[in-house]
Amino acid sequence: MNTEKRVRVRFAPSPTGGLHMGGVRTALFNYLFAKKHNGDFILRIEDTDQSRYVKGAEDYIIESLKWCGIEPNEGVGFGDGPYAPYRQSERKETGIYRRYAEKLIEVGGAYYAFDTEEELEEMRKRLEAAKVVSPQYNHITRMNMRNSLTLSADEVQKMLDSGVPYVIRLKVPRNEEIRFYDIIRGWIVVNSSTIDDKVLLKSDGMPTYHLAHIVDDIEMKISHVIRGEEWLPSAPAHVLIYRYLGLEKEMPQLAHLPLILKPDGKGKLSKRDTSGLPMFPLNWYDERTGESYIGYRESGFFPEAFINMLALLGWNPGNNQEILSKEEMIQLFSLEKVHKAGAKFDPEKTKWFNQQYLRKKDKYELAELLIPILKENNIEVDKDYVAQVCELMKEKAYFVKDIWEMGKYMFIEPSSYDEKIIQKKWTTENQSFILELLNLLKETKPFTAENIHHAFEKFTKEKGKIEYQLLRTLVTGVSSGPSLANILEILGFERVQQRVQKAIQILLSVKS
Repeated sequence: MNTEKRVRVRFAPSPTGGLHMGGVRTALFNYLFAKKHNGDFILRIEDTDQSRYVKGAEDYIIESLKWCGIEPNEGVGFGDGPYAPYRQSERKETGIYRRYAEKLIEVGGAYYAFDTEEELEEMRKRLEAAKVVSPQYNHITRMNMRNSLTLSADEVQKMLDSGVPYVIRLKVPRNEEIRFYDIIRGWIVVNSSTIDDKVLLKSDGMPTYHLAHIVDDIEMKISHVIRGEEWLPSAPAHVLIYRYLGLEKEMPQLAHLPLILKPDGKGKLSKRDTSGLPMFPLNWYDERTGESYIGYRESGFFPEAFINMLALLGWNPGNNQEILSKEEMIQLFSLEKVHKAGAKFDPEKTKWFNQQYLRKKDKYELAELLIPILKENNIEVDKDYVAQVCELMKEKAYFVKDIWEMGKYMFIEPSSYDEKIIQKKWTTENQSFILELLNLLKETKPFTAENIHHAFEKFTKEKGKIEYQLLRTLVTGVSSGPSLANILEILGFERVQQRVQKAIQILLSVKS
């Protein structure tokens, strides 16, 4: 009989702003792990800090996950499972967090603290004056404060009955080693003297992250907690809470993901360090600062390229493969293959990923994406023609918009010509060569790239040379690009002839 616990993981962001790429990576790793083990992936919204709540942030998180294709099978925006509701603000109304907090008090793992803001500030100043580097409310300082550890039981009850504001704090033992296993980092040992007595329940009755996520993980039967490295220092306190509740053996397995670092590897990646690339999956407007940020979607990235790039920021599939479908990621994913060290964000590599996925796209799929850009520029062209241009241009493009930028001449006649080439190549002799070549191309039927190549070879044998670069410039206005024969085939002979004749007229008029 298989008694192994069902894999259930959660992505639990706070709606305090836009979901940045680090958060998306956390969601992705949870998703891959759940799918690998045929488990559940849950979206839970941790909105206990109502003072930092940002309107629209929750919808942004949901839309981002949908765009990335890493959709939970349970949770906010994705359908209620057996453990609804999935917003902590709604769960608070059931009284569940208070019940757990009071149970911790009953077993001696937590206590009431009645200190005012003024008293807490006075404590901090006193510790700073004593040259304490990190002033904390801990096993030492708590004995000089107003709490249920220093007050008599009657005093505490009297204060509770009279409605004196209080918080509930975790009671951290003095000088005790706390050990826990991290799937990515191995065994970690921390002395309790370095841990402060964290607030578990605030004076407004809302739980802090430290209590709420544990209660929800217990109630929702979460098997693994896969989260960012920034939560690693808090993990020992979380271990204590499970211990006090008598659930240490039921505690989810932990895995703390490495930081995403700046391109130079010096420090955590921020919005200022992405070398012009986005930090957010979708466009984000920060109503608090009035700042707008462009997203990967709006910048022209494919979602599959974006998540492929993110997956390899800290995880190695164990082979040299870099382009991975979502199905391949699921098959190969393992938390044991996630690195401990931070992963450097590489802007050029990020664009390279998009380029690889663009190259794999069918030309008609690319045409569908390019046509709206053409319409924005008042260009109406047959879809088959657009598809041919996409196939021609996609090898050098990073984004669909690049096809337009690099290949405008496929849709619009050039109005200017590469000056260096004209100065160097535009002679009476070469003009004659071009007109002769044009006559040869007129007889080339069907007008295909292969036949055009043969015509070029024939002309070269007869004349001893051919001015490819000049012909290209007269037809497109630029001196470099994809195969000239392919360009000519797509444009068709009539259009090529018109362009060459027009270019010659313009150049002769300028010369005269």
